[in-house]
Amino acid sequence: MPRKPTLNTDNILNSEYEYIAQSVFQANEDRSRVASFYFVSVGSFVAAILGTRFEPEQTTISLAFFFLFTILTFMGALTIAQLARLRASWHEAVEAMDQIKEYYIKRTPELAPAFKWRAKQIPPTNKPYSIANLMAVEVALLSALTTGAGIYFLLAFVGITNWVTWVAVIVSIVLGYIAQWTWYHYLLVDNQ
Repeated sequence: MPRKPTLNTDNILNSEYEYIAQSVFQANEDRSRVASFYFVSVGSFVAAILGTRFEPEQTTISLAFFFLFTILTFMGALTIAQLARLRASWHEAVEAMDQIKEYYIKRTPELAPAFKWRAKQIPPTNKPYSIANLMAVEVALLSALTTGAGIYFLLAFVGITNWVTWVAVIVSIVLGYIAQWTWYHYLLVDNQ
């Protein structure tokens, strides 16, 4: 009769811990790539616009720029969503790592001082001034500016180019930022 293989639970837990640690690292790397892609995309479009000889009276170009900035605002919302979900994934992975730490601490209490981060010390998903938070602020601000630019070009297309235009642009930038930041907080919750 063949012998039943024995499982080494420490090896299983070690492998799980390494997998989770790799997931944490990957979430951080992906956040950086997502934000960089958005910044480069917006910068490229703005450079292209600055390179054109644009007059607000050119309605066809105004309409095209309105659609372009609408797309950039939508891309900003998608980038915000990706940043939020990647931050939440990072947070869930750190919680999983801490669960394994707690298991080992219960089995070997003298390990407790070796771990700085335990379940109670995990930074919140929306920790102010963290890199993740600052990246989200930056994307939300840039996306709000693309919202304002889109409104400017829409009003130029319609033929309104006076002080009302600038009031509408400023209001749309503020509302755009509020909408992006609210969207970020909504998606930042773990286990969604």
